[in-house]
Amino acid sequence: VQLQASGGGLVQAGGSLRLSCAASGRGFSGMGWFRQAPGKEREFVAHIRWSGATSYYADSVQGRFTISRDNAKNTVDLQMNSLKPEDTAVYYCAAYWSGRYYNSENYKYWGQGTLVTVSS
Repeated sequence: VQLQASGGGLVQAGGSLRLSCAASGRGFSGMGWFRQAPGKEREFVAHIRWSGATSYYADSVQGRFTISRDNAKNTVDLQMNSLKPEDTAVYYCAAYWSGRYYNSENYKYWGQGTLVTVSS
């Protein structure tokens, strides 16, 4: 499985960005987005399963971020609205197998990360 993340960039506070993750290969049951800010640990952002309507969000992004999937294209997007300076981080997409969706240990493959910078 290979994952390719794209869409990061520089945006002003209150603006929007859309991240995309293209996956090659199959066998995993969902995708997640995590982020890591400078000097901080990697944290869960959002999760979606390949089947059904199940998605989950971190409290810090609930209502501002939306995760979506395109099963035909094997892609998962993260629409980020009302961005805040504290959203600044490297964002990673990852392939999920099973277990607690917010635990990065349950994600077996990771993309290379894409930098999101939100200026105040």
